[in-house]
Amino acid sequence: MRKWMVLLLITAVIGLSACSTGSSAAVSDDLVLVEGGKFKSSKTSYSGQDITLSDFYIGKYEVTQKQWFDVMGDNPAGFKGEERPVERVTWYDAIEYCNARSLKENLKPYYTIDKETTDMNNKNENDNVKWTVTINEDANGYRLPTAAEWEYAASGGQKSQNFTYSGSNNPDEAAWYWMNAGDKPLTGDWNWPAIENNRNQTKPVGQQKANELGIYDMSGNVREWCWEWHSHPETPDNTWRVSKGGGWVSSVNTAEISYPGKFDANGLGPDQGLRVVRSK
Repeated sequence: MRKWMVLLLITAVIGLSACSTGSSAAVSDDLVLVEGGKFKSSKTSYSGQDITLSDFYIGKYEVTQKQWFDVMGDNPAGFKGEERPVERVTWYDAIEYCNARSLKENLKPYYTIDKETTDMNNKNENDNVKWTVTINEDANGYRLPTAAEWEYAASGGQKSQNFTYSGSNNPDEAAWYWMNAGDKPLTGDWNWPAIENNRNQTKPVGQQKANELGIYDMSGNVREWCWEWHSHPETPDNTWRVSKGGGWVSSVNTAEISYPGKFDANGLGPDQGLRVVRSK
């Protein structure tokens, strides 16, 4: 009798363990699976390069203020609204959000954050944070996309129709940018007083046309943090972090998939947000 009781107990423990593992590996319904492969689009900065990406999941929407509040307990955004994208978040804030959301969903955090050790590779003179952040490659938690992953997803991956913007060749169909993000359409050259008087601001996520993969707002609304350092022949290495997609206050060319955006890692832009990724 005791032997059978022990066997039943072991079976129950194994069953609970399996349920726990399955739960921790569950994929949120606000993530889209991106099938890996080589770049099909010719409208990215990686086109023609011998790069093959693995499958990954990416946020269907930019991280909203509700999602941020549910994880972090605050809302730094200037333009309030639960379904608007969170903004005024630094690259460091974004990294912390990824880890905190991972823990909340019983996932292994992707980043190790050492706030006591200065990142000696960080050459940005304006950055007074300079935490040392390293990655845990075997982790199943949330992370920021690499620039290549971001452009691949924005361009539609293997379903790409070769659009200039994410989902269209017409920016007014796919993007919120300085000419259409206010009370009325603006014309002419970029003009801050006109933008301010027009009450330009972020928009609730998912209002524009989705791209080929069903992902929204990868062009415009808020700029989105990526993992790595911005690299360009005309700029110093390890100075800025990559920031992609343009935002509500930006000129239309910054909403192009290939635009090489960058920002101080400790920058608090009113159009600076994020979108999360998980490895498959």
